Amino acid sequence: MNARMKNPAMVLPDAMKGINTLYKATYQGGVSAELLELVALRVSQINGCSACVHSHLAGGRKAGVGDEKLFAVAAWRESAEFSAAERAALLLAEVATRIADKSEDAVPDAVWDEIADHYDENQLSAVILMIALTNFFNRLNTSIKEPAGASWA
Repeated sequence: MNARMKNPAMVLPDAMKGINTLYKATYQGGVSAELLELVALRVSQINGCSACVHSHLAGGRKAGVGDEKLFAVAAWRESAEFSAAERAALLLAEVATRIADKSEDAVPDAVWDEIADHYDENQLSAVILMIALTNFFNRLNTSIKEPAGASWA
């Protein structure tokens, strides 16, 4: 499969500057790269973005996440692979990605209270930014039909 066009973030000259600044800030939030990759992988699975699923599987491995844990992300609720803190982050990733499915608060207080029990404000900011950035890229990549394994360098 070929993409419909070059990635829009690469087409407009200043787009990647801002995106790279956001990514850099996200990785300075005091959350492990492992957790950020797990969150990004779950968001990408929900959105059906094969390019991002592929990318975050590779990123997870590079960050030191084992294959068993990576394979379990789609069924994290039923897996013993995840800590309570990781489960809270994966839950937030799901509800913040599926905001159109809600008739009340996009992120219910119970979900917020759960994640806030495990992370401070800087760490929460990093997780939320990763969720938002991943949703952003999922929408870019699914729109242009970016193939899995594509390089964005």
